[in-house]
Amino acid sequence: PQLEVLWAMKAYNHAEVYFNLISSVDPKFLKLTKIDDDIYKIFRETFKDLDIKKLNPDDLKSEEMKEVWRPFCNQFQGLIEDFNYGTLLRLDCERDYTEDNTIFATRVQFFAIEIARNKEGCNDVVFTSKSSKSES
Repeated sequence: PQLEVLWAMKAYNHAEVYFNLISSVDPKFLKLTKIDDDIYKIFRETFKDLDIKKLNPDDLKSEEMKEVWRPFCNQFQGLIEDFNYGTLLRLDCERDYTEDNTIFATRVQFFAIEIARNKEGCNDVVFTSKSSKSES
């Protein structure tokens, strides 16, 4: 139980830091890993039609999708530190981390989806809404 609490705290801290980052820096200019472009290219080749703006939990957790995600994630073993470590991921990219807007994902899934969201402008709304609030 203590280990689970420590993991939960670490995952929450990571989520909080990431959300603060995309709130204060234009997400298009963020680099999350040394291999962002490779992750993005392979992600979009593998998941051409995945709606990254508003994920459905089945996009990550259904048996059918697990069979697609598993080989995608495993190819990054050794390239991304703790590639399969548990991470929190927002379902709706326009909203903050809340109980009903958060799903458990691997670190590679988090990177793939958030890199795509950043490159495709999906996280812009977080940045613009936070920066416009700070100006008022």
